Amino acid sequence: MRSHLLNDTTAERYRRSVTEGVERVAAKLATTDRPFTGVTVDALTPRIEKIDLDRPLGDTTAALDELEEVYLRDAVYFHHPRYLAHLNCPVVIPAVLGEAVLSAVNSSLDTWDQSAGGTLIERKLIDWTTERIGLGPAADGVFTSGGTQSNLQALLLAREEAKVDDTARLRIFASEVSHFSVKKSAKLLGLGPDAVVSIPCDQDKRMHTLALAHELERCVRDGLVPMAVVATAGTTDFGSIDPLPEIAELCAQYGTWMHVDAAYGCGLLVSNTRRELLDGIERADSVTVDYHKSFFQPVSSSAVLVRDAATLRHATYHADYLNPRRMVQERIPNQVDKSLQTTRRFDALKLWMTLRVMGADGVGELFDEVCDLAAEGWKLLAADPRFDVVVQPQLSTLVFRCIPASVTDPAEIDRCNLYARKALFASGDAIVAGTKVGGRHYLKFTLLNPETTVADIAAVLDLIAGHAEQYLGESLDRAS
Repeated sequence: MRSHLLNDTTAERYRRSVTEGVERVAAKLATTDRPFTGVTVDALTPRIEKIDLDRPLGDTTAALDELEEVYLRDAVYFHHPRYLAHLNCPVVIPAVLGEAVLSAVNSSLDTWDQSAGGTLIERKLIDWTTERIGLGPAADGVFTSGGTQSNLQALLLAREEAKVDDTARLRIFASEVSHFSVKKSAKLLGLGPDAVVSIPCDQDKRMHTLALAHELERCVRDGLVPMAVVATAGTTDFGSIDPLPEIAELCAQYGTWMHVDAAYGCGLLVSNTRRELLDGIERADSVTVDYHKSFFQPVSSSAVLVRDAATLRHATYHADYLNPRRMVQERIPNQVDKSLQTTRRFDALKLWMTLRVMGADGVGELFDEVCDLAAEGWKLLAADPRFDVVVQPQLSTLVFRCIPASVTDPAEIDRCNLYARKALFASGDAIVAGTKVGGRHYLKFTLLNPETTVADIAAVLDLIAGHAEQYLGESLDRAS
C-alpha cells in the first residue's frame, strides 16, 4: 500500500494518475452540451448504494470509470452558459492549477512550521485586498472557508468589542434581504432570538437608512446595545448594494461596529467600470469577501478583513504544542492566531496564481462582462409581457416571474413558476434558481459566466414560458 503514498518514489505514478483524471474532466468539459443531465435522486441513489467501499477496485482507471458513472456523467457543470442558478462561477485555469499544486503539497496554513512561504503569500493577498478596500494601514484578515464563516468571525469580533456582560442586550441590524448567516451567526454566538433586527428595504432592495436610524435610536432608548450593523454589498437574491456611506455615518454616530458582507459584490474591487458602487466600504470595521463568487475561483476561497488587526485577538488561543505565546515575541507568523479554524488549506494559492497570470484587471473585466450581461437581460425582461422583473440589477442577478395572460390567481401563478423551474431542471437544458418576493414565488438568474450571451438568456426565457404553458394546459385538462 505504500505505493499509493505521494513521495519521491511515486512521483511518476502521481503524474500518470493525475494526468488521467485531468483528461477525463477535460473530455467532459469539451463534450458537455447542457449544464445537467436531469438525473433524479431516485435514479442516482442506487448506483452509489451498490458500491461496497470495503472492496477497493485497486486500479486508478477502474476507479475513474466508476466515477464517470456515479459523478462526472451527471454532475452540474457551472461552466455551461445556461447554468444560471446560484452564486457558482466558472473557474479560471490559473486557479485550477493552484488547486492542483496546493492539494499535492498539502500545506496547512495554521502555523509557520507547516506552511513557510504559504503563510507569507496568504498575508500578501490579505494586504492586497485590504488596500483595495481602503481599510488603512492597521488592517488585517485571514482566509476562511466561505462567507458564512467570515460573517460569523466578524460578528464574534463585534460582540467582543461591544464589551457587554449581558449579551441579551446586544442587537445586530441587517436588511430584510441579508444573508441567512447573520441570524445563524447570532445563534452560534449565544445571542437571543430577538438579537437580529430586520430593517426594511426600499424598492431597489437596499436597506432603508431612515428605518435603520429609527431602530438604532429605539435600541439605545430601550437600554439595549447596538452591537453591529451588517450592510450587504451584493445581496444573494438581488445583487443589491446597501447605501454604505449613510450606514457608515449612522454606525459612527452610535459607536456601532460596521460589517460589510461583500461576499458577492467583492468583484467590484477589481472592476474597471463599477468600483464606485462600493464607495463607503472603506469605513467598515470588517468586510467579508468571497473570491469563489466574483473572482472566478474554485470553492473554497474567502476571507474576512478587519480595519484594526488588534481585534483579531478575540479569535486567538495559544497551545504549547502548536503556537505557544513565545512565538509572538519571536515574531513567528502563525495564521492560526487569527482564524476560527486550526488546520486550514492553502486556498490563497489559487488567487495568487490568478493574479500572477491574469492580473486584477483581467478578473475585473470578466466581472464587468457579467454585470453588463445582466443589464441587457433586464432590458429583455422589462420588454417581455410574459414576465415581471423585480428590480434593475446593480450586479449580475435578475429576479422575475412568468405571468401567464390567462391566469389572475396569484397562487396559480406561483404554482406555474414552480412547475416551470422544476421542469426546466428535469430537462437539463438550463438551470435557474428560485426565491420568494413578498411571499410569492419568483425565478432567478445569477449570471456569473462571461460565456453566457443575451441569446442564451432569451432562449432560457422561451423555455420557461414553454414549460409554464405546458403546466397551464395540464392544469386546464385536470380542471375539465
